[in-house]
Amino acid sequence: MDKKIYIETYGCQMNVVDSEVIFSIMAKEGYKRTTSMEEADIILANTCSVRDNAEQRIWGRLEVFRKQKETRPDVIIGIVGCMAERLKDELTKTGKVDLVAGPDTYRTIPEMIKEITPDKPGINVLLSREETYADILPVRTDKNGVSAFISIMRGCNNVCSYCVVPYTRGAERSRDPETILAEARDVFAKGYKEVTLLGQNVDSYLWKSGESEVDFPDLLDAVAGIDPSLRVRFATNHPKDISDKLIETMASRKNICDHIHLPVQSGSDRMLEKMRRRYTREWYMERVRKIREVLPGCGITTDVIAGFCSETEEDHQATLSLFKEAAFDYAFMFCYSERPGTIAARNYPDDVPADVKTRRLNEIIELQNRLSLESNQADVGKTFEVLVEGPSKRNPQDLCGRTGSDKMCVFPGEGHKAGDYVNVKIESCTSATLLGTITEQH
Repeated sequence: MDKKIYIETYGCQMNVVDSEVIFSIMAKEGYKRTTSMEEADIILANTCSVRDNAEQRIWGRLEVFRKQKETRPDVIIGIVGCMAERLKDELTKTGKVDLVAGPDTYRTIPEMIKEITPDKPGINVLLSREETYADILPVRTDKNGVSAFISIMRGCNNVCSYCVVPYTRGAERSRDPETILAEARDVFAKGYKEVTLLGQNVDSYLWKSGESEVDFPDLLDAVAGIDPSLRVRFATNHPKDISDKLIETMASRKNICDHIHLPVQSGSDRMLEKMRRRYTREWYMERVRKIREVLPGCGITTDVIAGFCSETEEDHQATLSLFKEAAFDYAFMFCYSERPGTIAARNYPDDVPADVKTRRLNEIIELQNRLSLESNQADVGKTFEVLVEGPSKRNPQDLCGRTGSDKMCVFPGEGHKAGDYVNVKIESCTSATLLGTITEQH
């Protein structure tokens, strides 16, 4: 009888890729992926520690996993990923987990499983300066077979004062570009129409071999050169590192999507310095202006934190004014959540009251909703090439897909399917979605 493994994945797309790597590693040990917890021999949660509420959710899921253990004592319960790295002691003390594996130790999971006893969980959270899983072809877990994610690097060297990632994922290291290209060719050969290159800071990707070196624009150009019909996306950029060379590379290839995710975090220079972001508001806006100049119509999205340590009303207003100036298409917006072990947690009081954080966050959300609507309204009447992802969630009779600028489109799609390119004329919109009709087949 086949052994089966079930993984719940939380957090960013990099965690999705990590889960796919684990499935691949375990497949070599005879485990098959299952989407049913009830039939799994191994139940894992692949976790995120960026915000406290993400961790709290995992503690709740552990109780659900333990109910499986009550009826099937041999089932193995494990926590992998960033939370495993950060909370290994607390996790093992609960007696609720059999396995704790950090982001750089997935290759050791099979051996750890063999050594587990009722009194001794398997634990390995060692960070690595070399591990990139470059030789492992992930088991794709997406449902539509259209878009694939490819990790190009691991870790982060920036050490922003609020961020736990350098402590849970270790130092930055780039992956051999030839392995990235091989993976991209493989997914294209399997019918995927889009790849997204992933890294904590893709702009600092750098591979050196002898006298030659490959930076991120070089890599992006090479992946886009695989085939003109393969769409290429990437995330995430760091404002201090995004180069003119990258922007110009995007402009040189039609199949590199015109979308840049450029987290700003705050519009206040005082806050940016305290966050250790290493750029100013003016530097950030100069990068936005450069993108708009070279790539007219490029989608620009961002991240922002409301209520960081000592944030004043003046700092908050600076963030609102930057949002108006930048006119983002979309934003991921959060209240500051103190993460133990970070520079901010060690040095700065989390002194903005919760109700003030919430009010400021709501003001940012309200403004961004208006900006998103205005951005989408400007697209009404235009026609975009859209890659069909599948049926619309709200109405399965309609199809949905994204423009090159990463805007979601919904449209009647009779005769088309996931993976098709279609030209869609936009007829109306909401703040989140473009609504249109197919004008002609691509």
